[in-house]
Amino acid sequence: MPTILVTGANRGLGLALTRSFADLGWLTLACCRNPDKADDLQEFASTQSNITIHRLDVTDAEQISSLAAELSACPIDILFNNAGIHGPSQQGFGETDVEGWLDTFRVNSIAPLKISEALVEQVASSQQRIIAVMGSIMGSIAENSSGRNYAYRSSKAALHMVTRGLAVELADRGIIAVVLHPGWVRTNIGGDQAALSTKESAAGLTRVLLGLDGDDNGKFFDYSGAERSW
Repeated sequence: MPTILVTGANRGLGLALTRSFADLGWLTLACCRNPDKADDLQEFASTQSNITIHRLDVTDAEQISSLAAELSACPIDILFNNAGIHGPSQQGFGETDVEGWLDTFRVNSIAPLKISEALVEQVASSQQRIIAVMGSIMGSIAENSSGRNYAYRSSKAALHMVTRGLAVELADRGIIAVVLHPGWVRTNIGGDQAALSTKESAAGLTRVLLGLDGDDNGKFFDYSGAERSW
């Protein structure tokens, strides 16, 4: 049975991706900070035999190590570093919240690298060998025409560079590393006016993930499969 691990699986796109892959029959390792409070995830998992829920604060080194040890014998076909935050409420010029910015980097940029380092052997031992991260066109330098959102934009741009690094360093192990942009989605970050539901975005992301091959290593795609500019 193919296996996917999704971080931030308790709500929004993480939950929608969990549903999408579980419905396809994949073993789905759903990770979140507080499983006891993840009511929607728990309810869905109770109806499925192919979902396991794991406690993971992506900024907690001990929890990352414990998860890697727990899954040491489990090949992971797709490691999806989905967990992310928008960061401080005020991110305009002259509004810099340094501690909030650093927290945003810890979650959005550093955690995906540390999780990838911890689980690389499980990915390498799988059939599909994919590491995906939830990027954003907000992290695209070429597509930044509106400014603001300094913490969020810079954390996603850093995540994109991390993923390009993974693509280079892990290529000789047959691992494909990609950045995915989910579109403008109705989530806590995207807001109520966004064009896409989490289900629509997750369906597109699922199609992209299932269609990847070695030529896609190190690339940046949106949920429709279109390649985006760095």
